[in-house]
Amino acid sequence: MAADTSKRSNLVDVTYQSLHQSLSGQLEGTTLEQLADIIKPRVDQLRNIAEPFGKPSDASKKKIDSGSVTLADGVVLRVEDAHKEFVYTISKKLDIDQVHALVLLRSFLYNEGLPDNVGTDTSSMADELVKAITPFYYSERLHFLRTLIPLLRAEQNTADQIHPVASEYLQKIIPDGGAFADTVIAEYLRKTHAAVPEVAREDTRKASAWAKQNAKEQLVMLEVLFWTMWSYAECSGPLVAKIFETAYTTHLGSQQENSTFLLDEESVQILQDSAAMWILITVEVLELERVADPNGFEIFGDSGDSNIYWADPDSLKRIHQTVISQGNSNFACTYIAWTFVLARISRIALELKEIPNSYKTFFDSLIPQDGGGYSKDGIRAFELMRTVGLSPDAGLFKLMLTLLTTSPVFVTSLALRNGSSITDPNAVAYRSVLKGLLITIVELLPVELVPEFDGLLEVWIALFGRSEPQSVAGICRQFWEADWNAGIARRAIVDVSRSRFPVQIKPLVRLLRALTASGFLETDPLSTTEHIRPTAGLIEDRQLCTRAVFDFFDELPTYTQVIHTSSCGGAHALYEKLPDRYGSSSATPGPSYMNLRPIRLPGGTTLPARTVGQLLSSDGGDLIVVAWQHKHSGWKLLLEILTDYVNRRRLQSGSNSSYHDVSFGNRGTNQPLTLKVEDVGVEMDRNGDESIVVDVLDLIRSVVQDNQELAQQLLLSMESGDPVVSHTMTEAQPPDLVQLTTAILEDALTRSVGQHHATPRTNIITSAMSVLTALLAVPNYSNRVWLYIRSTSSLFGSERNIGIASSVLAAERLTGHYTMTLALLHLVEALFTEASATVLLVTQQNAKLQQVKEEVLMRAARFVHSEIWVEHMGWKYAQLGDRFEIGRRVSSFYLEVFKHSSPALKDAPFAKLSHAIADALLFKATTSTVNPLVASLVTGGSVMAMLYASRRYSDCRRLVYLLESHLALTRTLLIYKQKSPGASKICLLEQALCSRVGGSASFENGSSRADPVDALAAYVKERDMGNVVPVAAMQVLFALCSSLSSSEGSASTIIGHLSDPEATVSNMVRIVQHPYDDALLRNAVWNFITLAVDKEPALARLFVTGRFRLPSVKGKEKADDSGSPAKTVSALSVACDMLEQWKELWELNPKLLASLLRFLDVVWQHGHEHKSSLDPIRQDGKLFDYLAAIVAEELGPTPDCVTEGYVTTDNVDHSDHHEAVSTYCYRSVIKSHAAHVLAADIRMHLQAQVGNASGASKAKPRSYTAIEATLRSEEQVSELIPEAAASAYRPELHDDFSDLLRRHYPTLTLDQLQAQEPIVEREYGDDFAFSMALARLRLSPYASDDEVQVEEAFRALHAINMNLSLAHVQTTLAESWQYLLLQVVPYLRGDAAVRSQLLALADSLSANIAGEQRSGEMMSNIHSAQLSLLLSLLEIAWFSTSDKKVEIDRFIALVKNVRGIIINTALPPSKSILGQVTVPFHRPLLQVLYFCSRHSRSLARRPKTLSAEHRLAIAALLDATLVFVIDGLRVTFDRARLQLDLDVDQDMELLVAVFEQCTRPDLNPSPTLWLTRCQETDVVRASLQLFSSMDVVGLSDVGLLRARKQPLYTPHVLTFHMALASIPPAAERLASEGLLTAYIENAISAAIRDGKIDATIPELPGEESPAHRAYCAMLAIIAGVSTALGRHGQFFESEVCGLLQFYSEQIHRALSWTIDDPLSLPLLEELEQVVNLFGAIAQGTAASTHEAVRRVMQFFTSDALLLLQQLNYALTHPNHLASLFEPITAEERTRFEADKGSSSVRTPSDAIDPMRRPFLARLVHRLYRLTGTLLSALIDISRAEAVLLGEPEDWQVSQALIVPHSKVVLGEPASLGTLLELGNCSLDILRLLVDRPPTQALTPATSSEKALDVRDTVAAARRALEAALLYAVTQLAMWLSKPEFDTPQPDAEADTDMLVEGGPGSGGSGDSSAAMVAAASLKERRAARKATMTLAERLRRGMTGEMAADLQALLGKAKPVIAKSMTVLGEKDVDLTQALSYFVQERISVPA
Repeated sequence: MAADTSKRSNLVDVTYQSLHQSLSGQLEGTTLEQLADIIKPRVDQLRNIAEPFGKPSDASKKKIDSGSVTLADGVVLRVEDAHKEFVYTISKKLDIDQVHALVLLRSFLYNEGLPDNVGTDTSSMADELVKAITPFYYSERLHFLRTLIPLLRAEQNTADQIHPVASEYLQKIIPDGGAFADTVIAEYLRKTHAAVPEVAREDTRKASAWAKQNAKEQLVMLEVLFWTMWSYAECSGPLVAKIFETAYTTHLGSQQENSTFLLDEESVQILQDSAAMWILITVEVLELERVADPNGFEIFGDSGDSNIYWADPDSLKRIHQTVISQGNSNFACTYIAWTFVLARISRIALELKEIPNSYKTFFDSLIPQDGGGYSKDGIRAFELMRTVGLSPDAGLFKLMLTLLTTSPVFVTSLALRNGSSITDPNAVAYRSVLKGLLITIVELLPVELVPEFDGLLEVWIALFGRSEPQSVAGICRQFWEADWNAGIARRAIVDVSRSRFPVQIKPLVRLLRALTASGFLETDPLSTTEHIRPTAGLIEDRQLCTRAVFDFFDELPTYTQVIHTSSCGGAHALYEKLPDRYGSSSATPGPSYMNLRPIRLPGGTTLPARTVGQLLSSDGGDLIVVAWQHKHSGWKLLLEILTDYVNRRRLQSGSNSSYHDVSFGNRGTNQPLTLKVEDVGVEMDRNGDESIVVDVLDLIRSVVQDNQELAQQLLLSMESGDPVVSHTMTEAQPPDLVQLTTAILEDALTRSVGQHHATPRTNIITSAMSVLTALLAVPNYSNRVWLYIRSTSSLFGSERNIGIASSVLAAERLTGHYTMTLALLHLVEALFTEASATVLLVTQQNAKLQQVKEEVLMRAARFVHSEIWVEHMGWKYAQLGDRFEIGRRVSSFYLEVFKHSSPALKDAPFAKLSHAIADALLFKATTSTVNPLVASLVTGGSVMAMLYASRRYSDCRRLVYLLESHLALTRTLLIYKQKSPGASKICLLEQALCSRVGGSASFENGSSRADPVDALAAYVKERDMGNVVPVAAMQVLFALCSSLSSSEGSASTIIGHLSDPEATVSNMVRIVQHPYDDALLRNAVWNFITLAVDKEPALARLFVTGRFRLPSVKGKEKADDSGSPAKTVSALSVACDMLEQWKELWELNPKLLASLLRFLDVVWQHGHEHKSSLDPIRQDGKLFDYLAAIVAEELGPTPDCVTEGYVTTDNVDHSDHHEAVSTYCYRSVIKSHAAHVLAADIRMHLQAQVGNASGASKAKPRSYTAIEATLRSEEQVSELIPEAAASAYRPELHDDFSDLLRRHYPTLTLDQLQAQEPIVEREYGDDFAFSMALARLRLSPYASDDEVQVEEAFRALHAINMNLSLAHVQTTLAESWQYLLLQVVPYLRGDAAVRSQLLALADSLSANIAGEQRSGEMMSNIHSAQLSLLLSLLEIAWFSTSDKKVEIDRFIALVKNVRGIIINTALPPSKSILGQVTVPFHRPLLQVLYFCSRHSRSLARRPKTLSAEHRLAIAALLDATLVFVIDGLRVTFDRARLQLDLDVDQDMELLVAVFEQCTRPDLNPSPTLWLTRCQETDVVRASLQLFSSMDVVGLSDVGLLRARKQPLYTPHVLTFHMALASIPPAAERLASEGLLTAYIENAISAAIRDGKIDATIPELPGEESPAHRAYCAMLAIIAGVSTALGRHGQFFESEVCGLLQFYSEQIHRALSWTIDDPLSLPLLEELEQVVNLFGAIAQGTAASTHEAVRRVMQFFTSDALLLLQQLNYALTHPNHLASLFEPITAEERTRFEADKGSSSVRTPSDAIDPMRRPFLARLVHRLYRLTGTLLSALIDISRAEAVLLGEPEDWQVSQALIVPHSKVVLGEPASLGTLLELGNCSLDILRLLVDRPPTQALTPATSSEKALDVRDTVAAARRALEAALLYAVTQLAMWLSKPEFDTPQPDAEADTDMLVEGGPGSGGSGDSSAAMVAAASLKERRAARKATMTLAERLRRGMTGEMAADLQALLGKAKPVIAKSMTVLGEKDVDLTQALSYFVQERISVPA
């Protein structure tokens, strides 16, 4: 079933139940506009109360048949053929219109889902569906009627929040109130006579259900009628008469056609409720208040135009006849109300001069006539009726009391307990009607004459005092403000009670307590124990009423006393009777008495002599009652009562019954007579005065509760004046209220356990505890309460004693009623609240008192935990709700402790208490402590279902409160656990939440053991739980998922504990999809979904892929389904769909949009896991268009944070800027997530293109093309980047507030107010970072002294919260932009236009950063984000070789700004490196510095590019940078010696890289400055010390080594040394600081000495050994230093020689490589570095005569000549070379394997053919380079230059080591033939390449190496050729000039020497296999050769000539090729071949 449009229909989505809840204010977040949209299409339906769902019709059937139905709101629904049967069946069975049946079906499926018991069989499915939908239909019918009630109520109340909607639509729904009332009455009558429909008659259950539904609708109709008549319809005569007639004819609704079906308890209750409503309606419509008003009641003439009922005499007659027709007591209220109307009519009739004719007949029946007129003397009809109505037999007061105490209409607890169908139990209007009736009764007859005064008193008390405060506050206030002053009659009941006080104490005390508007007490069986926070209006009403009670009771005008007649006569008479002429007056009629002596009365007041009193009793008995005209305070008298009670209890409990207080005070004879309580005749109960004490305590607590000012006045009134007479020890201070109350409590507790089988004195214990609780709020008296509790062990016991209270409370378990337990818990809550509120003041002024409080709280918490919390689940309960309430109060106490004093905070108050609770529930928890929490959560669902089934709604509500508290506590515990030191360990609470426990958690039919996680998930979807529980359950799941993910070794997951994960996910997705679901719930669910996607892959897959199906008839379906049988619904698809309306959400609900985008962000972060689900979305691209539009959307100016006023939202005062700041923040978050999603998608695309670089640049992802136009638009980018870089953070707000705290509230720190929730769950705005609620609580004691100062503190804290909100989101936005810019680098880098724009932005941004003056912890985070953003701009701008002047100027401006950033004093980067900031920012700064220095080098190398000013700017940056970097390096090296840390490694890498760039001579030619800094900081020595001590290889942490593939620190330290070694002055410093010592003494020294540094290690397979890499780097550095020092490092050369001897084994191992050994790139690198080192030493020490140098050079030469032979063979046999190679890394292996697939190489020159084998070509190139270096070293060692330039006598003929023969013997040192062969080979390479373009690539670029081009290879080959020629010529010359023409015996031969025959110039192209033929007989052949052929013989054969000829020929061939190579190399150089040719001709004789 689907709709044609994308618009959703409210008619389907929103049920009448939801609409009624919204109108009643129960669904927060629904706006008035939304309500109007919901009501508008329902107006026509709401008009038709008779048939709201219509009747089946042909027209509607045609619409269904057509398959397309247009609803009233314009939405078109399409109906599939398969579903029409369902619609018709529903229409037929329920007898409703077909279109309404369709909407009902859709609404049921959408809001309820299809029950599991509905099968799939089409034949039976329709009937099952009807059965399932019938309860929903019945509910909708009831709520359809109930929808009118809030509209009627709000229409006349302009203060009602829905008044605008009601005033607009009610007139359309009910245009005529009177006619509507008639319709309601008619429909009501019809329903009372309606018969059971035929479809239900066959089934008794169906018939009963229908009859009950019919009765419920009647009841709701009566409620609608009540509210219609309340204010909307005129009480016209015919209407009122009709109402009366209907009420009487139906016997108040009890006469029913279907009464036989209404016999069960619920039905009986419905009829009783209907009767109560009829009573209210019949009284209401008489307008009693208007009748009682002298100005509002008037008899009109015949032409009267009023629409009131008394204007219609016929209606009056009808009403009168109806009233007198019934004598049943059920009509007593109506009867007496009508009697009052008649009384007023009769009185006015007597006053009229002329009676209107129309009224005459009526009046004649009421008033007796006397002659021609009406007589005042006769008995009028109303008088007779009054007598009858007020007689005890009429049962008026009994009926009223029954209504007020047993009817759900007036008793909320009964309504909830019994599941009453009353819509609004105990509405104020209901009590107002009865209050009007009571007022009429006291005006009808004086109170004193009322036959049942006690009954009247009980009704009065029940009406005004036995209810929730919100229901009675209004009528109490009305009594004190209006009725009290309206006349004596209305206040008479109070005056009569006062006149009997204190002889009769209870009437006045109880009456006044009822009139305080405090509502009932917890000891009242009617109490609901509701926990609704009082509104401001309720508080105001209560304060006014309690003030009135206090003022009245504080100045009582009379004092009543019982006097024995004997004291009125005789010589010692105290009183005398006054004669009538003296004592009587109009004011005091009757006999009067006068006292003859001053009398001190109870209460401490003195009755002056000769005071007159009025006699109240008869005058004939022994006792008389006299009311003295004497002003006194009733409060003082109450104190007397309490004192007397305590004294008598002390006497009774004492061991000696004759105990009396002994007083040593003055006993003068002039003391007035003192009367005690018993002397004045105070009436006591037979069981003593305990009940009086209870009433007294209840009155006191009702007045002082939540009213500090009045409480202080009351206590002052009690303590001022003379002491009470019961206080006989006048020299001692009289006891105060606290002392008396505590004594009463102690006594009651003691008596409750002291007597065998004693019943606990529940009322007095509860009242005493409650008084103490109330007094805790009074500042001057709370300390007394603390000290009392501290001094006694009765309540909470001590460490050794559990206390009396434990035994007393245990007695409650026998009865199952827990009044005392609840009162005790309330006291504990109040203790902590008071302690928390006053902690600042007490800590500051009285530290010892704070210790007392903490001790008391610890005892209380221990008692509550061990005596109540752990055990309460197993107690017996008369009402299950008490168990819920006890659990709720304990968990609320724990929760408050955590909120006010989180153990996560340092130096928090009550830290010991909070840690104790944390230990009890988390870290040291036991099963018994965790079970009450978890079990309640698990069983809550099944218990709720059971309670609903038994209609115990009161218990349901208390269960909801319990769940709210338990969920909040669980969440708080889990949040704290993640911040605690034990966060990584799973706690017992988590284990309990992740294990199955007893009890069913499902809301339908669950297993016997349920999973808590499943139960929590079930709460989320339960709307019966209210709005709080689903949100709280969702938050607990969020906290649990987060906590489990951070716990090590936790295998638990959320999805693993869900019985039906797909259904759970479906419900959650449904919630976020539902537009009218609670906004808080939707956000909470989005938060959980996002976390689940991030932390739980399995659950993430379910959310993203939507692997569940919603059949078209199951579950909630969208109105825009296309009719497909099933549609995949997932959180991802919902988010994408919702994003289509992003504009609307941006404006109206940015918070929801932010949650949605955060989810998408996390999904894309895990994009590789959900690629299959994301690919269709990515290809479609609409999503990216929306995201790009969001990114480009303008945020607007940053809102102000300074609070100027307050706005109240949801009863919370918010800053006037809160809304603007919150909106701005959420929109910023939206933009940051949108940018992040785009960036993540581009990154996914780039990662997918790895290995296809060209593809990455060509195929642009859809996400990039969506944002490309924005990024290339100069206008947009110049707005968006500054917007992202903006920061509104104001640290001065924090500083000023901290200063304010130090000055005024020194014991409060800002840290104590920190919010504990995760940031993602906080709301941006004025309560973001610091808790405003906690701040208000903490500072509340100061408000009375300096409210302005406290208000200033609140405003400042608001400003800080809003400012931190802005700072947080702005930083997030900057980070997202930085991430986005980094991802688009491949697409924008190289674009000149973009580069110019970004350089300008970088200039602007860097200028702002450099000018930063703010500092602080938060600023480091902001600074880091801004620097990272700057870096990302530069990443795109990148380097350029063709900068224009504008770009250069911008770059130089950037350089200046970056220098400003370095030297900024507010945010010095040095602090960041030192770790003195919370968020380090030096890394992005170092990368920016690297860019600046490197680009500066590029510019500096270009001629005429930089001006002098530019160079000065660069130099200034370099100076500042080097100072910063060198200092940073010193710090980093020192930190690295202490610990292995990745951060330190990263810092070192960046610092060294910047140092290397900034010290290059082409940029910084003078190293003096920075070398001086190096010397000052000793950074060089620090680096060497680090190298000596650190783990060079990284084996201390193998896991880290394998992850990073390199050790920490080693590469960077060596790079630092290399940078120094390349600059001569720095190299000298490096050498002098002990470089060689460090390189000899380090972690790998021993391995080097033993020659055991291998290319690989087992710990790091597939990678080069870090030790080998470090060793090579060390060799390179030593070579660099040697080169830099040159001939001036004589001292260094000796040290190097020592090092080489130390390294000799490793060096010899490398140089001993042969062509039979494997060759790897690391080995090749080692060979190169070894040869480089010796070459450097040889170059610098060529003329040295140092013996050590000579030995080292000799050692090298012998190995080098052998190695040269091997290299020659390798170069001339490339195929063999390829077979030797062993790849190490995966990359090498890949490249090498690709190379092997190519054809073999036939000639050496083929090896460098670019089209054949690129890897081999690179290898051959490196071997040529190595050969050239090796020959150069040999040339230097042999001083070949001296041979060329000097005379033969100066030659070092000892260096003539090359034997001049043409044989190339592989196992022997290189011969002249070797050199010639090498030369020819090199020449072939050159000849091949010189004609090619210099830049032609021979091999492609790799990840670590640039492409090898022709120029590189030509340079290497030419160097090898020239070196071979030079060395050959000079060696031959020296050999010939040797004095002894003989050859030395060759050195020790290698085991694998090989003889290779070949003449000079041979190409050496033979295969390597041919060279291995005679390996076995190698030694024999060599020995034979030595024996048979000497060198002399060869020379004599002309070998010298041949060698010279060959050399000359090679020189000749090389000359033209070398000349050509100069063109390729692009440089002019000396042609060495010509000089060598001359030298050969001149110096070497060539035979003819």
